[in-house]
Amino acid sequence: MILSVKNLKKSYNDGETKLEVLKDISFDLKKGSILTIKGPSGSGKSTLLSLLGTLDTQDSGDIIINDKNLDEYDDFSEIRNNHIGFIFQFHNLISELNVTENVCVPAFISNKAIDHNFLDTLFEYFQLTNKENAFPLDLSGGEKQRVSVMRAIINKPSIIIADEPTGNLDEKNALKLIDLFKKLNKDFGLTFIIATHDNKVFDIGHQKMELSDGKLLNL
Repeated sequence: MILSVKNLKKSYNDGETKLEVLKDISFDLKKGSILTIKGPSGSGKSTLLSLLGTLDTQDSGDIIINDKNLDEYDDFSEIRNNHIGFIFQFHNLISELNVTENVCVPAFISNKAIDHNFLDTLFEYFQLTNKENAFPLDLSGGEKQRVSVMRAIINKPSIIIADEPTGNLDEKNALKLIDLFKKLNKDFGLTFIIATHDNKVFDIGHQKMELSDGKLLNL
């Protein structure tokens, strides 16, 4: 298993009230598979993804990535930079950097040498070879999101975590992104965890789950 989650719990204090967001969540994810998660707004999908992506810490329970428990890490920056790629609803590109520089930000942060052959492959694969030196303001919404996906995979991470990745796209570009996820999974064997309200995105999951009342259920 590339990911194992065991008895995960997370709560927040809201004044004098303790709000249990995630209640005893457990699941396994195989390498090269797509897990899609749906649930109503406020159900805790983003909280769960934040825990899996080491952006937040759980109250209790275990998260094991590549057979190593996150509790064994003193600093999450190494696993975050090298093993986890993030795709968000908003592309979050840096306007002062061109497309190539935006794609390479994770490599810069982790002090990795740029694999230029892989970079060239990505630009061809994403059909953005004519945009290498363009800036975010010169791109369409769909192109910006594709650049954000390139950025997520430039370090060849173990897991791609996507939080409502089509939420800011029109239907045409949303369908293109869905097809791209399926193609990346097939061609590169990438593992995806995707939280979504979009049924078309949800349907691409090899493993489908619903988060409701703090519990994650297989569908």
